[in-house]
Amino acid sequence: MKGCRPLSDTEIASILKVLDRGTFPKRDRALFLLGLRSGFRISELLSLTLGDVYQNGQFVDRISVSRKFMKKKLEGRTVMLHPEAKKALEQLVLELESRGRGTSKQVLFCSREGMNEAMDRRSAWHMLRAASKKCGITGKIGTHCMRKTFAKKVHEKLGKDLMKTQKALGHKQITSTTSYLSFNEEDVDDAILKS
Repeated sequence: MKGCRPLSDTEIASILKVLDRGTFPKRDRALFLLGLRSGFRISELLSLTLGDVYQNGQFVDRISVSRKFMKKKLEGRTVMLHPEAKKALEQLVLELESRGRGTSKQVLFCSREGMNEAMDRRSAWHMLRAASKKCGITGKIGTHCMRKTFAKKVHEKLGKDLMKTQKALGHKQITSTTSYLSFNEEDVDDAILKS
């Protein structure tokens, strides 16, 4: 989503507090944290099933999204499962199993309506927008903020290495990666204020 920005650690903590008090706290927390920690797009996250994250009684080390659910459908993408996202997924899986929804084909992020129907992108967008509004967060906020937050954090952790950041995001072109990082204008802003 053009114009979305990454979230700060304070904003993330505030959103998590709001999500934990919502109607579907385990689902929403797991979706939000997995988005922040994997960099998958919202449609990729919503394509996941229980079998994609939980196999033979244990969680996978890496989550894969097949190419048919990827943006350009050229190839799939596999990402290491972050411990924080894993913990949230554990809670979600326990809830699904307690409701008799523990099959491998069960969608992870269920809609309100269907037993095995994934929530749609619009519902995910509304969930995040409502949570950020309750926190008083301003600016253009949407589900793509999760991917942009991932991009920013990975870019910084990799010593601002563009090639490695490109790989982490699954971009084919480095120009896509640089456009993702165009939000990183703090240095420019600082220079303007100090000039």
